[in-house]
Amino acid sequence: MERLPDLETKKKAIRARKRIEAIKGFYQHLLAYCLFTPFIIFINYKTYWDYKWFWFSVIGWGIGLAIHAFVVFVQKGIFVSQWEERKIKEIMRKEENHWD
Repeated sequence: MERLPDLETKKKAIRARKRIEAIKGFYQHLLAYCLFTPFIIFINYKTYWDYKWFWFSVIGWGIGLAIHAFVVFVQKGIFVSQWEERKIKEIMRKEENHWD
């Protein structure tokens, strides 16, 4: 029984690492967006400023960035962690009932 808490600690550490990687991925995406947007506006300004085509890429990428933020901070952060905890408890109860 000594190994059970150790195993649980390792599982928590793995989940924490995955969460950190997801957050880092979002911030890298945000940085790329912040660097790309002025560049594409500059290209549009130097080529044909009468038609503001840069909005298509800025808005499209912005929507993708918003979805990424939702997945990392809202969906994974709140809903999934609550679901995981409920599912873990449910499986543990089933296993306990199975062995009784």
